[in-house]
Amino acid sequence: MPDQADPAAPDALATLRARWTRTLEAARVTPGDAEELPDPTPYADNLLARYQEPQRRYHTLTHLTAVLNHIDVLEAEQADTPAPDLAPDLALVRLAAWFHDAVYAPDRSENEERSARLAERALPEAGVSAAGTAEVARLVRLTVTHAPAPGDRNGEVLCDADLAILAAPQDTYAAYTAAVREEYAFVPADAFREGRAAVLRQLLALPQLFRTPYGTRHWEEPARANIAAELNRLETDSAPI
Repeated sequence: MPDQADPAAPDALATLRARWTRTLEAARVTPGDAEELPDPTPYADNLLARYQEPQRRYHTLTHLTAVLNHIDVLEAEQADTPAPDLAPDLALVRLAAWFHDAVYAPDRSENEERSARLAERALPEAGVSAAGTAEVARLVRLTVTHAPAPGDRNGEVLCDADLAILAAPQDTYAAYTAAVREEYAFVPADAFREGRAAVLRQLLALPQLFRTPYGTRHWEEPARANIAAELNRLETDSAPI
């Protein structure tokens, strides 16, 4: 979700590095022996550079920051609710958020798989256990469908945080759709409208877009309204005069 502040500004990048470090340290096998583990900063800088690649218009630092912020929102809501824990491994969910679009080329279809493989290479070296690495990679691959299985609470949090842009205020949603179109500028207008409309119809056909209690209460209705309005615009633009 676009923010007012420039996510590539030095202070914003420093904040993201600090968030990465806290998350990685929480996920490491032996956080008490941090001096024996690699410095988290180069891993953060590698990921931050990836999210600033020139081919990106939506899948940028702004999107990464928004997903991390949405996870924080879900966690904060959970703290005030006597329901079961939001997710058993929030540090791993946050790591998955960092990696979920680490590899992104608009003209390729295997971005999530390549992002998961990047996590599988980097995280063991960074001090994350084999089981933790496998869970992060599983979560990254889950963003292909955004369809976590019932009871997959880690998956529910990541998918809801990633899809929360769909529930954004209208001006933010419009900026999101414009950025997506820019990423796919190489696709002819008619083909883009057809493909985007098909995606939107699939989303509207789902029994639910969000699975966390907060997402269901706060994001489901505005997301469906935004999707329906965008679909109507696409269908109107493609209608013969």
